[in-house]
Amino acid sequence: MDSKLLYRSRRKTTRKVPLRPSCIIGKLFPVAEQLSMSEPSKKKRSVRGLNTRYLTVGQTARILGISTSTLRMWENIGLISPARSSGRYRLYNPELLDVLKRIKYLRDVKQLSVPGIKQELGRQRRTASRDVDNHQGMGPRLRRMRKDLGFALEKAAQLAKISPGFLSAIELSKANASIATLQRLTSVYNTTVLDFFDMPQHTRRLIRPGQRRSLKTDSGVDMQLLSIGTKMLECMLFRVPAKAGSDGAYSHAGEEFIFMLQGSLEMWLDESECHVLREGDSFWFESNVGHRWFNPSSEEAVLIWVNTPKTF
Repeated sequence: MDSKLLYRSRRKTTRKVPLRPSCIIGKLFPVAEQLSMSEPSKKKRSVRGLNTRYLTVGQTARILGISTSTLRMWENIGLISPARSSGRYRLYNPELLDVLKRIKYLRDVKQLSVPGIKQELGRQRRTASRDVDNHQGMGPRLRRMRKDLGFALEKAAQLAKISPGFLSAIELSKANASIATLQRLTSVYNTTVLDFFDMPQHTRRLIRPGQRRSLKTDSGVDMQLLSIGTKMLECMLFRVPAKAGSDGAYSHAGEEFIFMLQGSLEMWLDESECHVLREGDSFWFESNVGHRWFNPSSEEAVLIWVNTPKTF
């Protein structure tokens, strides 16, 4: 063979090929670098899991429809704090992606300035902290109610029409119940949803926003208590995320009143009447009618909900 052809052949076979992103994942995800080389299959599974959990700055920017420089600017002014790999790459997890979506919404839709965005995010963090405290308190309270009645876990779950495993998870504060499930539990334990809140021991006529007690359901519905110590009514601020609702129908004694502050809400009564409530609408109905509700829109619904007497 001609020497020149042999030289070209060797050059062709030894040419370096650019590495694909999957080939450098160990550099992006430091946890993957620590996996034992003697377990290749385990390493492959772990890397795949990490790849679906974390996003790079470029991937995150494409999802949000913004530039990478905007992401870095938000980091520099203290709105976000992404994790870093051992190679100093920025990493964005699903929780941080939700925060970024909220920041973009506050900037583009609400037209808030940077100080306004920081104030709103701070308020949400304080609300989330109260939610955690309330959920951690609700589980033990439900367990105590069940034991005071002498119900085994399986018996209480059967009466509430849920699985024993799900009831156990609620009692251990590892899961949140839907509105319909909470209502069924109140019937089983002969109580009201108010008893699931971490209530103060004394009456409050004035409740500041930062003093509200809050409960959040498994679908993200946030119920904030607006009245403490009332004798005949209970008043709540409901925040219903898009495509969320009661997850079932329920009924009880009394009457209910709703005033829509934002968004829209479908109200179903006995599965025969459907009323679509929009911003500014008011609505009342008898509580002994089977009722369920749902937010059909793509934005959060916010409403004042009043029950009388306190049977919710």
